[in-house]
Amino acid sequence: MQLVREPEAYRRACDAARAAGHRVAIVPTMGALHAGHMALVEAARARADWVALSVFVNPTQFGPNEDFERYPRTLEADVARCEAAGVALVYAPPREAMYPAGEETRVRVGATAAPLCGRFRPVHFEGVTTVVAKLFALTGPCLAAFGRKDYQQLRVITRMTTDLFLPVEILGVPIVREPDGLALSSRNAYLSADDRARGLSIARALSAAVRRFDAGERDPEAIVRPALAAVRAAASSVDYVELVDADTLAPPPARLGARVLLAVAARFGATRLIDNVVLGEDGPPLAAGA
Repeated sequence: MQLVREPEAYRRACDAARAAGHRVAIVPTMGALHAGHMALVEAARARADWVALSVFVNPTQFGPNEDFERYPRTLEADVARCEAAGVALVYAPPREAMYPAGEETRVRVGATAAPLCGRFRPVHFEGVTTVVAKLFALTGPCLAAFGRKDYQQLRVITRMTTDLFLPVEILGVPIVREPDGLALSSRNAYLSADDRARGLSIARALSAAVRRFDAGERDPEAIVRPALAAVRAAASSVDYVELVDADTLAPPPARLGARVLLAVAARFGATRLIDNVVLGEDGPPLAAGA
């Protein structure tokens, strides 16, 4: 397995893989890899025979007073996991390689980035789309795998890829959870034992919402109200518990259709957790009675 740090070396490796007849895939990450990231690698390897994974803690997607400086950085362990998982190349550039001196260009995001996390992290999706566009430009025609835990990110990147005619197929991969239902995240390492226990309120609230929807409930308030109450009772603070259109992230109709996203963002201690289910598509994160 190759470890590459320079953009042009990464571009040459991707070009060479395609020239050799391989289908190229990229799994963009910020490192601190866990089983959720490995599920992305597995999904990419099922569709492509040459998989690269990027490790880059992207400064432009962090707002003031967020956790850029303390975000976990575990490159040596990440490389070992990638090699064991059959990744062909890890691209781990330094900051100055992705943002060269004098750089000033950003991707402007639109309506898909405005609700949910966009209200609370106003620079986030501009930074995400900018760095992902750079990765796509270097990778060239490829498959790109993203997790559905960051559902709004997945929709924003899909919109950007469509709008800019980028030669990339976007693959959304289901959320990977701990046995108790907590969605895997690199930021889970920040949680104290008490914060983690309280964080399970999200999976319980989402599971109850799935069961209400599957039982025929289509009143948005009847779905959101109990979910919000359950999360609010356990969280240190709640950014949102909201229903939105699963494709556009626009507000849902007064009576829900066959498929809608229920998304949650809340803090437990100082750690912000996000999670979601697509009602009408996803099963409950927790088994009945859990």
